[in-house]
Amino acid sequence: MTVFHIQHVCVKYKPLALCVLLYYNNRHILQRKRASFGGEITSCLSQGIQSSVSEKRNEKKMLSGYSEERKGEQCERSICVNNPYLDSMKEDVLYHLNLDTANHDLPKQFGDVKFVCVGGSPCRMKSFIEYVAKELGLEDPKGEYPNICEGTDRYAMYKVGPVLSVSHGMGIPSMSIMLHELIKLLYHAHCTDVTIIRIGTSGGIGLQPGTVVITKQAVDARFMPRFEQVVLGKTVVRSTELDFELAMELLECGKELGEFETVIGDTMCTLDFYEGQARLDGAFCSYSEEDKQHYLSEAYAAGVCNIEMESSVFAAMCKLSGIQAAVVCVTLLDRQKGDQLTSSHDVLLDYQQRPQTLVVHHIKKKLNILNRS
Repeated sequence: MTVFHIQHVCVKYKPLALCVLLYYNNRHILQRKRASFGGEITSCLSQGIQSSVSEKRNEKKMLSGYSEERKGEQCERSICVNNPYLDSMKEDVLYHLNLDTANHDLPKQFGDVKFVCVGGSPCRMKSFIEYVAKELGLEDPKGEYPNICEGTDRYAMYKVGPVLSVSHGMGIPSMSIMLHELIKLLYHAHCTDVTIIRIGTSGGIGLQPGTVVITKQAVDARFMPRFEQVVLGKTVVRSTELDFELAMELLECGKELGEFETVIGDTMCTLDFYEGQARLDGAFCSYSEEDKQHYLSEAYAAGVCNIEMESSVFAAMCKLSGIQAAVVCVTLLDRQKGDQLTSSHDVLLDYQQRPQTLVVHHIKKKLNILNRS
């Protein structure tokens, strides 16, 4: 039995999951995972049960400040916030989203949300919600789709029916801030059975421009499936595995559409657009063309299909919160053949539409309205 099979059991057969994990606790599978992920193994079950190696359990409790039992209370609404202090707060201000629990009826406004799609650009996420409205038959007669976060210029948010469209900016820090507040929003709104999908652009490795990549797992710049963050001066390592069943459903949607190449593979998440991605066109470059090609070849051999800057923290935080998640990005160029975009504006717009087309097809299938146009 592989690690993936154990995790798959955790998702589909929650009552059985704890027994399976306990049985394998002293086996080589969890020992190997301990080595890969720095000793932190987090699995949010129906009551928020956390399975981790024994030597990390006390340290994690000190870092988080709450017990396993208290953590379970935070998972009752199917969204794991893993924070004992939230319910004791008189008001929770989602500052960067311009929302709060005192002045907004979050359950009424967002309680019906089932699909959350996030992307870097505010303009792109507005055009996405307009596309969603058209495809779901929920178009506003006046064509008005107000920005729910209009009081701030940090992020943009739009809603049509059960679909929420949110911008996350560029890079891990911006994505992390947005996700913290988005996850709390879904928690306060009592949302259930939510799917979050990142749609965006990326640089491909060994793929034709315009190929849509569905991420199997996010890896770091050393091709390791992990997200590292320093908390109270200590490094916390989290898994970046995404929901495999959802990824396969999206891959099937790509086959059904038959309009563009769709593949599934690992996505490398970097801290930088230039040196971090082995580009030769940044303000600084301390390596040669040969060094670049060697590195990208190593990435390709490790199973990396594309490169972007948000997937690792996205995967880690969605996994911790118990939310089904996926990353769907189009490749704008093959990084083994160049660093700068040379395609025309119209071609790039067509490429950027492809992840949206795929994800909306998936949403329509889930809502049983696939034949509606």
